[in-house]
Amino acid sequence: MTALLKRAGRFPDGQGLYLDSRPPRASWVFRYTLSGRARWMGLGRYPEISLKAAREKAFEARRLLDQRSDPIAVRDAERAEQQRRDAEVLTFQDCAEGYIAAHRDSWANEKHAAQWASTLTTYAYPLIGHLPVSEIDVPLVTRVLNQDVKWKGKTQPLWSVKNETASRVRGRIESVLAWAASRNLRSWDNPASWAILRHQLPPRSRVARRGHHTALPYDEVSKFMQLLKNEEGAAALALQLTIFTAARTSEILKATWDEFDIANKVWTVPASRMKAKREHRVPLSDAAIAVLEKLVANTSDRANWVFPNATGKKPLSNMVMLMLLRRMKLSVTVHGFRSTFRDWAAEATSHPSDIAEMALAHTIKNKVEAAYRRGDLFTKRIALMDDWAAYCGG
Repeated sequence: MTALLKRAGRFPDGQGLYLDSRPPRASWVFRYTLSGRARWMGLGRYPEISLKAAREKAFEARRLLDQRSDPIAVRDAERAEQQRRDAEVLTFQDCAEGYIAAHRDSWANEKHAAQWASTLTTYAYPLIGHLPVSEIDVPLVTRVLNQDVKWKGKTQPLWSVKNETASRVRGRIESVLAWAASRNLRSWDNPASWAILRHQLPPRSRVARRGHHTALPYDEVSKFMQLLKNEEGAAALALQLTIFTAARTSEILKATWDEFDIANKVWTVPASRMKAKREHRVPLSDAAIAVLEKLVANTSDRANWVFPNATGKKPLSNMVMLMLLRRMKLSVTVHGFRSTFRDWAAEATSHPSDIAEMALAHTIKNKVEAAYRRGDLFTKRIALMDDWAAYCGG
């Protein structure tokens, strides 16, 4: 056997059984003739399937031939029946939990997995979680997305008043159903895809206006910054620094003092805390430096968090800036200020688009361009961030 495995070819064992050797792999095949046609039936890979087991499989195939049955057709029918039974047993919730378990290691952090489970538990499981995954169709998905929720004291459809949440639920249902289809637990027609649901639901751009605005229009940012400077506390300073640097919430709140080179006006965010898992240098405008200097004056331990909580052992909660915005009675989100910055750069400046994208640490989607892009356009981004700070009234 060892010698055969080193050679390419099909080697007969007898009575239609062959070892199909294609170094470094080998598998068992059964050759038979049906209706004047030669057919080859795979019996499994060697050594997972031993010679003894392969002979038993070949014997069973010959028995079916004696009964005038096609062994391949019988095998395929048995597999289809097993898949049908599995689909009847596995519910949507079973598949969702399987999807989360399969992808957990590839997600950036445990919080993302928790968010997945939370949104599906809140909005999907009560309506479709107990149903066989093979039965999920367009009406059921639409029912989930249009379910009644409380909004400002009234009962209204989820898709209309919490569109961002509903859109995430839709995308997660779509992913779960695709995962199930890849395991032959349902058809590949995905009733949660937007290509289908756009005929059932109004577009996001239309219903988003009914809910809260996520981003502040850039022509209002200077007025807002004046109001923000009147607010006291670490949350207000964190939000100022977030806006001046166009950074993400977690990048700001988990920052440590050793990441900042105030003398050279550079903040270096390590790859471990970046969404794209690449180190990101941020030019610090004079306005951003001024915020940091206020923080330095009130910080006794510069080796720790820039924005520590009351105990000093952890950073501030990622909700502190959002709660500040709510106290200021503004219906915008912290992340929305990145959109504000991007709109301003595109519509009110002559700075190239790729400079603004690099400032936001966005991944270059064009793989060819990404392969040739070596630098981070830092020098050009200095001018961009200085202009942004000046526009904000820094």
